[in-house]
Amino acid sequence: MKLSKITPILRSFDESKAKEFYLEFLEFNLDWEHRFKEDLPLYMQISKEDCVLHISEHHGDCSPGAAIRIGTDDLEEYHQRLLEKKYQYARPAIQDMPWGGKDMVISDPFGNRIIFTGAINER
Repeated sequence: MKLSKITPILRSFDESKAKEFYLEFLEFNLDWEHRFKEDLPLYMQISKEDCVLHISEHHGDCSPGAAIRIGTDDLEEYHQRLLEKKYQYARPAIQDMPWGGKDMVISDPFGNRIIFTGAINER
């Protein structure tokens, strides 16, 4: 049996804040949006290279306060780009981890932690 890549679902409470954070600040692309009706909660897919996330305003999909790890091959360059934006709500730092890797932790406006790691852990 082969397992495929996972697609985490992160909770959101405000469409404009979610788009500002994920699309403008973190530079993800909006792949698609879905609403059952115009005045109902948003469910959207965003991506950046091979990383795919679902962001949901639906209360039953997930709970706020999740943490996900995203591997990257150039953490320092991405960190510098984010700092240059002078985003009002986040100025992330790179931390040396006790196991030898480097992490950059950024909390979204809804309490979810996005952990970008410079070392992709593979078996």
